[in-house]
Amino acid sequence: MMDFLEEPIPGVGTYDDFNTIDWVREKSRDRDRHREITNKSKESTWALIHSVSDAFSGWLLMLLIGLLSGSLAGLIDISAHWMTDLKEGICTSGIWFNHEHCCWNSKHVTFENRDKCPEWNSWSQLIISTNEGAFAYIVNYFMYVLWALLFAFLAVSLVKVFAPYACGSGIPEIKTILSGFIIRGYLGKWTLMIKTITLVLAVSSGLSLGKEGPLVHVACCCGNILCHCFNKYRKNEAKRREVLSAAAAAGVSVAFGAPIGGVLFSLEEVSYYFPLKTLWRSFFAALVAAFTLRSINPFGNSRLVLFYVEFHTPWHLFELVPFILLGIFGGLWGALFIRTNIAWCRKRKTTQLGKYPVVEVLVVTAITAILAFPNEYTRVSTSELISELFNDCGLLDSSKLCDYENRFNTSKAGELPDRPAGVGVYSAMWQLALTLILKIVITIFTFGMKIPSGLFIPSMAVGAIAGRLLGVGMEQLAYYHHDWAIFNSWCSQGADCITPGLYAMVGAAACLGGVTRMTVSLVVIMFELTGGLEYIVPLMAAAMTSKWVADALGREGIYDAHIRLNGYPFLEAKEEFAHKTLAMDVMKPRRNDPLLTVLTQDSMTVEDVETIISETTYSGFPVVVSRESQRLVGFVLRRDLIISIENARKKQDGVVSTSIIYFTEHSPPVPPYTPPTLKLRNILDLSPFTVTDLTPMEIVVDIFRKLGLRQCLVTHNGRLLGIITKKDVLKHIAQMANQDPDSILFN
Repeated sequence: MMDFLEEPIPGVGTYDDFNTIDWVREKSRDRDRHREITNKSKESTWALIHSVSDAFSGWLLMLLIGLLSGSLAGLIDISAHWMTDLKEGICTSGIWFNHEHCCWNSKHVTFENRDKCPEWNSWSQLIISTNEGAFAYIVNYFMYVLWALLFAFLAVSLVKVFAPYACGSGIPEIKTILSGFIIRGYLGKWTLMIKTITLVLAVSSGLSLGKEGPLVHVACCCGNILCHCFNKYRKNEAKRREVLSAAAAAGVSVAFGAPIGGVLFSLEEVSYYFPLKTLWRSFFAALVAAFTLRSINPFGNSRLVLFYVEFHTPWHLFELVPFILLGIFGGLWGALFIRTNIAWCRKRKTTQLGKYPVVEVLVVTAITAILAFPNEYTRVSTSELISELFNDCGLLDSSKLCDYENRFNTSKAGELPDRPAGVGVYSAMWQLALTLILKIVITIFTFGMKIPSGLFIPSMAVGAIAGRLLGVGMEQLAYYHHDWAIFNSWCSQGADCITPGLYAMVGAAACLGGVTRMTVSLVVIMFELTGGLEYIVPLMAAAMTSKWVADALGREGIYDAHIRLNGYPFLEAKEEFAHKTLAMDVMKPRRNDPLLTVLTQDSMTVEDVETIISETTYSGFPVVVSRESQRLVGFVLRRDLIISIENARKKQDGVVSTSIIYFTEHSPPVPPYTPPTLKLRNILDLSPFTVTDLTPMEIVVDIFRKLGLRQCLVTHNGRLLGIITKKDVLKHIAQMANQDPDSILFN
């Protein structure tokens, strides 16, 4: 008899699509590999060099991920900025210039009219040679809608034809993949290429979506593709997930120009397994990505984001009240958005609507563009809107939001005092109120369509508008009623007391926190965005309030809700299991079910095993001493069995359907004229996790969470009784929460 498994077989130890990895096996395999390299390094200089290069490969991989993520983010930023401006006009001195860069290079521009220069022509100027009158307005309106529809059509068509996985934000799927699930192609090269192109198109179309979430997906695609250059990560799924955690940090780093916030986002929001080594590597990847983006300088302002601001006025203790009110608004908006968006996405999945993604995208784009053009605050890109809302009015600002009366009267310190709102401010307030309603409604229908769509920017926009409205209201209240008890101790007449831009920033944090349920990483991202260290307390108060309010109305954040909607097998580590059930209540088979399908260690033929494989769909089978004793020997995976038997038929002479399969260490001598036996002990897991039938389910759930198990065997006095899979655990949790257990679709 030949034990052909002494040589590793290609495919053994790998996983099928839509299956969960075995974390324990992967970590054990990596420890064995590392031990072997360490032992060999003492034997020769070449082995020592190999050992050093193996240790260094992780850092090299992080460097490459940072460089590639930063470069792609810069490319996306520059392209999106140019294509967004293309909807309104074109630069005659160079078609590749966006509006801002076109007028930078102009010699005929004044500071007051810095947005107007002869080199930048609107579509009406190009088509009918004038920018005045109703007909010119209609031409510009028509071209704006036409470009928006063209960009959206290209985006949805490319996604549908070339890379269906390139739609959405990608964060729910990345959370699931990092928990050990396999979705082949989700982080592949086609997805990366199409997501990068369609993200630019989707953002440029003017839809209510952002590029920040999809940039995490783009960075994770970079990480996954670069893993294939290194054996250590290519062959080990658990090690690869450590890399993807760091790539997610790099993605947020370039999305917000917040390297530390990126690391905390990966830790708090997306990662399932985050050892200390991954923390350091995430930090390095985020640093390199931010440095690369800073070198590209996509916005031309030496900042990593479009809406970097600096505030100079300190906040007062009383202002915590409006900040907490913004937190409550953020929590209410978050809970409302999640419920309505999930209801709409469920309708999309269960009705005819889901069969027409192109039509849906075009209809939503047309409605958005038609409603957006008349209002200057919806016409601009959402990032520019947030930038304007965060802005603290200075002497040189020409925005309507800064159209105050007595605007050139400065205080002694050179700061602008609180002053009465002018006509422009009142006009801007009305337009912003309409913008708020449009953003709230349209974002519900936009997130989840078959195009790349992030949620960070639309959520921040909703909060920033609400915050700016409240900020201006507070500012006017302080100006007209500075003698009130709440103001007179700290706000004298003619002083600069209230900063409306700060309220916008706090509102943005509150709404983003209400939707995603982030806390620590959110506050760090916001102060890295704005450079305002002294505003950490208002941000913390708003973020915490919004989380409490949103949690009171619904436990799940938007990403967890989408994971559940899609039926992914994600075991949430943050939630407690509080029910008093036992392992025997959850295991398969139940009392009246057929017996558990098992293999015996030394009495089954190849034909018997192949029959069991063809008649069942289980991912693996327990191996017992005999059907009578049911004493457990180990566990073997279905995929490994199929590959090993196919390989034996090709390479081992005489293996036929009547050959006996042995899972034992020593097999008895083969009588003459009988077919050779097949020894498969090397694919047998001899230490499968077992619990007794009386183990409380809260302990079983904890074991599944902390060890990342695929399955756990149930025994009684050493005899095998049944099996609990991750899917069984998730179905049981859903049942206990009065949810549909059949919503869990995958193993």
